[in-house]
Amino acid sequence: MRRSLALVTLAALLTAPLPAEASRTPGKITADGRTYLTDDDGRVIRLRGFNAGKYPTDRVTEDDVRAMAGKGLTFLRLIVQWQYIEPRKDVYDQEYLGYVDRVLGWADRYGLHVMIDMHQDVYGPRFGGHNGIPEWATRDDGLPFERNPGDWFQDYFQPAVMAAFEHLYEDADLRAEQVEMWQTLVRKVSWHRSLLGYDLFNEPFGRFLEGEDLVTASARIERTQLADMYRRLIAGIRVHDRKSWIFVEPTVLVGEGVPTQLPRFDDPKVGYAPHMYSTGVEAGGDWDPSSGFIERYEAAIGLYPAANQMPVIVGEWGPPNSRLPGNRRLVSGSVAAMNRFSTGWAMFYWCRSDSGGYCQLDGGGRTAPGAEPALGAYARRVAGLAVAESYDAAARTLTLTYTTRRGVHAPTEIAVPREFFPRGVRVKVSGVRSAVTSQRDGLLKVAVGARPGTAVTVTVSPR
Repeated sequence: MRRSLALVTLAALLTAPLPAEASRTPGKITADGRTYLTDDDGRVIRLRGFNAGKYPTDRVTEDDVRAMAGKGLTFLRLIVQWQYIEPRKDVYDQEYLGYVDRVLGWADRYGLHVMIDMHQDVYGPRFGGHNGIPEWATRDDGLPFERNPGDWFQDYFQPAVMAAFEHLYEDADLRAEQVEMWQTLVRKVSWHRSLLGYDLFNEPFGRFLEGEDLVTASARIERTQLADMYRRLIAGIRVHDRKSWIFVEPTVLVGEGVPTQLPRFDDPKVGYAPHMYSTGVEAGGDWDPSSGFIERYEAAIGLYPAANQMPVIVGEWGPPNSRLPGNRRLVSGSVAAMNRFSTGWAMFYWCRSDSGGYCQLDGGGRTAPGAEPALGAYARRVAGLAVAESYDAAARTLTLTYTTRRGVHAPTEIAVPREFFPRGVRVKVSGVRSAVTSQRDGLLKVAVGARPGTAVTVTVSPR
């Protein structure tokens, strides 16, 4: 009789209606040296999605948000830029702010979490048509700038660009303007249920002092100017939004396996949002698996968030062309690594192309060759901790292991995109005496009857 009642209870959990909109701002729990985001039911949230909206001609549409949700994705890193928010000093573009507000409204409707990314590349449009910070907020001391057409990242090392960062960090009026810009944006969008939080500054950089190498300069900038800027922006945002997460980024040197020197921030809802890019691949090459990039990155990335109990969301990753053989292995290896150390990620970039160029969808909107490990089955909400997950893209088989947690009764949810599982899935649940599953609209729900602390393994394969 008890077993029958348990199965009836599990079945009731599975047939409960899906929410029409994203959960409230996630909480967190730390266990086994990792900090996880959690939903209203205490389940661990696993975010997967894309960057989108970087270019004026590439704004996010409702169709984009609907399509992301249709692929089982739950996360959008929405790229915004100061130059469009405040194109002239103290003149805010209400149409652009309205656009950002509309995107979040669509995310509310289709159940995505949104991280707003304040984006810059090589400071802003003053420097060879790059993007980010408006020209009126650019002070270069009249120093030279010569664009490198073969390697845009080298533009960061131009004297004029370094001077502009120095003024942004040190000039009192620019500091105040940056805080005011953020506050204007926050007042516009903070009410949305889909809003996960704010990524304060994309891929920060700064000025090198005489005699400094890259590692020394990066550490100094992170400990001093960057940390000070983050504290100002956190304080400014908290005037208007006490609930959302705020994410900080290190300099890009972390991609070379150098741990960040950012300090601890005195706010319980600050997360860590590094990027994961291989320098050689970014320069257009195919990935060399013997390079040790993934191993170095994973070893370096975990120290800072573990010490400060911060969730990790990889804000950007993905090769310019996933179709190359080495880059295919890079995608697979990166996904496996991020499953071990992060609570989610946003791939770069949501666009369609049959030839690459960071577009992880082909011309017809299906998964691009080589990107399958990133867009296959994954556990998006887990009713337990010590989460371990692996996906074999060739066999289209997901293996999820977790330990049940006291007080968490909602089912585990696994995205099983119809693109890869057109006939549905087979499910095997081991470690428990009773389990009930249901499948609907590309989503698998698994409810188990087990005592807290029970190890559960769920294996999902094509039908």
